[in-house]
Amino acid sequence: MIQPTVYQKKLEGKSNAHLITFSDGKDYVVKYFQPGFEKTLSNEWVAYCFARYLGLPIPYAQLVEIPQDFSSQVPELAQMRHTNFQFASLYVPNCVDGHQVSNVSKIINHQSLASIILFDYWLCNRDRTRKNILLHEESPDSYQLWVIDHAEVFGSYNWLHPDLDMLPIGILKSATHKLMALFIEDEKHFIEQLELIQTMPILLIEEIVALIPDDWGVSMAEKKGMVTTLLSRRKNILPKVVQKFIQNVYRPLHQNQG
Repeated sequence: MIQPTVYQKKLEGKSNAHLITFSDGKDYVVKYFQPGFEKTLSNEWVAYCFARYLGLPIPYAQLVEIPQDFSSQVPELAQMRHTNFQFASLYVPNCVDGHQVSNVSKIINHQSLASIILFDYWLCNRDRTRKNILLHEESPDSYQLWVIDHAEVFGSYNWLHPDLDMLPIGILKSATHKLMALFIEDEKHFIEQLELIQTMPILLIEEIVALIPDDWGVSMAEKKGMVTTLLSRRKNILPKVVQKFIQNVYRPLHQNQG
């Protein structure tokens, strides 16, 4: 397992993220457990694993151990509650977020965009803002898109078990989803991605949730609730929402383009 070597800085935002260089010579965005944001780490872990399975453009991530003697030397880290593992996501350099770009004429990895939208609806990610995509300019106004920051899947960074039964089932208000939808060439991509989500093995879903570290404070009942919610949403909610999105968002955007 990689080890932290140099603390760089605290990053902007509410999710308690820090930029740290590790023994592999790479920089990672590391999130610590934080009171009031109790489900952030478990949300990030589960979302990352599912995103990798679905082939989403998400930075490589892993669970890391930050020794207490390292944290104690950094005032920003010394005050953190110590857990055995932290969530570390590879830092992608030379990117801007969606708010920093005024004109996007092309998204190079457009084949991934339908999958991102369905992923957000499946996991109920209400925080797909322009700050939570990264754009790397490959040529003038042409970008590679990455998705980041999944602290608020399951509706919140501090959800409780009963909240899982009350997740929204309608169209999410997301200017970022509209931006991505503009570059999806055929609505059949939504149906293909729906099938991929629906055929993800149940045992794999259960295993990913089961691997949430014990000291992140997610109870066995909550883990079971996560799995139940994921299975229910992909079977009962996602097919209906996909059709609503195609009819109410995707088609009007492309008709206007035409």
